[in-house]
Amino acid sequence: MTISTTTSSTTIWRATVLTLFPEMFPGPLGVSLAGKALASGLWALEARDIRDQATDRHRSVDDTPAGGGPGMVLRADVLAAAIDAAEIAPRRPRLLMSPRGRPLTQSRVRELAAGPGPLIVCGRFEGVDQRVIEARNLEEVSIGDYVLSGGEIAALALIDACVRLLPGVMGKVESGAEESFSEGLLEYPQYTRPQSFEGVPIPDILLSGDHAKVAAWRRTEAEALTRARRPDLWAARPNQARTKSTTDG
Repeated sequence: MTISTTTSSTTIWRATVLTLFPEMFPGPLGVSLAGKALASGLWALEARDIRDQATDRHRSVDDTPAGGGPGMVLRADVLAAAIDAAEIAPRRPRLLMSPRGRPLTQSRVRELAAGPGPLIVCGRFEGVDQRVIEARNLEEVSIGDYVLSGGEIAALALIDACVRLLPGVMGKVESGAEESFSEGLLEYPQYTRPQSFEGVPIPDILLSGDHAKVAAWRRTEAEALTRARRPDLWAARPNQARTKSTTDG
């Protein structure tokens, strides 16, 4: 089964997903910002069933692992046929969602969002035959150090991260420029009305109207959060000089 949302544009950002469960798409991508953008033709989604390329009457796509062991492995011949049948342009990235892949970062998301859109293979079972990974030049991508039942949820997360950066999807360009990871930092704390909640007020500096002081406060808070919660991100920053706090005398 193929689920496809198309427009007349040939340059639209497009995600092509190869999966054993095409009914999982668009799923959450069909609502909120991503869903509105999909319906209005700002991006396109195609979910293709890997089983369509099976050659036996049982539509088999997997087999036992060579060398023994538990579980089953996606067959190279069936998955290669599914990739080839998608007929994607050579310049489109070919991704395989995998816990052993390189971690997905915001910088990689920006690269993917700036391109034509990827083909994404959603693994299942114990994994994918290594030969098709190499033969079809699949880039293995991980969304975290944990194991899911399959690559579909990971693919949804990757697509959502990319789609929200496409022109016209978010209300303001600044919305994506000041988020976590945009400068290698976690995002600063956010506040809104009411001015006092259970006796805790909004920090006075955010109500001061002094944009320079607000920006400095936010930077200081972002740096403090990053040092405390993500020392790996903090250590990777080229300049770890502390921003002077607006509350330092």
